[in-house]
Amino acid sequence: MADMFRRSQRFYDAIYSWKDYPAEAERIDAAIRSRRPGAETLLDVACGTGKHLELLGDRYRAEGVDLDPEMLEIAGARLGPGVPLHVRDMRDFDLGREFDVVTCLFSSIGYARTEDDLRRAVGTLVRHAGPGGVVLVEPWFTPDQWEPRHLSAIFVDEPDLKIARLALSGAVTTPMTMTFHYLVGTGDGIEHFTEDHEVGMFTHQQYVDAFRAAGIEPEHDPAGPMGRGLYVGVRPW
Repeated sequence: MADMFRRSQRFYDAIYSWKDYPAEAERIDAAIRSRRPGAETLLDVACGTGKHLELLGDRYRAEGVDLDPEMLEIAGARLGPGVPLHVRDMRDFDLGREFDVVTCLFSSIGYARTEDDLRRAVGTLVRHAGPGGVVLVEPWFTPDQWEPRHLSAIFVDEPDLKIARLALSGAVTTPMTMTFHYLVGTGDGIEHFTEDHEVGMFTHQQYVDAFRAAGIEPEHDPAGPMGRGLYVGVRPW
């Protein structure tokens, strides 16, 4: 999974500049505070370039986990040395300590790919939550939400950076491969490349069952931080 973002890490923040990270952080924080008002520590799993950590780090003593070292290099430059970052696989890592809050956001859980790995990943998140700890997972699309043969496009138009990223969605399968086509222009020239992302598409019940297998009964917010929903569970005391 670490090589899925083979060449796009340096463009990631520009491609997703449309995301309202401050509003998302407010919603995430509200979901946490309503269940654990005194929460102090937070672990963001699959943290990417650290945009959520940047905003939540003002409210919690935060750490991040991601499988892609280049993503974490970008996150480290953004966050500074005060936020520990760890290169780990979300399915089976062990940091040897527990947190008040564990998050997995922006549909990163889809990279679990199979139902077995989904359960492993959720179990790993829960094991890193202490008693009374809050676990939040933002899902990817469910099979009933997916539109086969849907053509998507994202464009970046900055003075020194132009990007077109296109993808054509395939049939509903798990795992499935999404191929992103990039056309990128900078002052150094124009390049074209593709990236294949292998992801898992899970039903609502599969997410619920993964939490239950880890010993948590989740709540489901259909909207979540950005419209894709949010599963929230509290580890028993």
